[in-house]
Amino acid sequence: MSRVKASTMDGDLQKVFGNPIPELYEAAVGHDASPALARALELRSFLALTEEQVVRVRDRVRADMDSDRDMGELSADKLRFDAQWLEAALDARDGYRAALGELLRSMPAPDQKPRPVRTTQLRATATLPPSAAPAPPRAGAAQARRP
Repeated sequence: MSRVKASTMDGDLQKVFGNPIPELYEAAVGHDASPALARALELRSFLALTEEQVVRVRDRVRADMDSDRDMGELSADKLRFDAQWLEAALDARDGYRAALGELLRSMPAPDQKPRPVRTTQLRATATLPPSAAPAPPRAGAAQARRP
């Protein structure tokens, strides 16, 4: 994954987890690593890769539209394709940012220790209305035939 490339959400990750990104990646490979940290870094890597794609397409369009370029080299088909590529990359980027943001918002504060969850055993009690009398023994049993 993209550990070296920066992402636009690195600051948020560092704030929530309390360490620089390289240290977070080191912590994530340990056997006692938090599943939330592993998921956050996975999303961060996807985000960094997608943001790199956005930058590549943007730079390619800028180069194609440069005022010093020969107008004969300009291609509407190529620009249309780049626009589609850019739209797909931006949609992916927005999706990864939203998913990572939601994960970080659902995390407890860094100084907050997870509390054990207490559950109580619920008991169901029911009382019969006073008019309900117990059924006689053999109630509902088939009658034996007499010869």
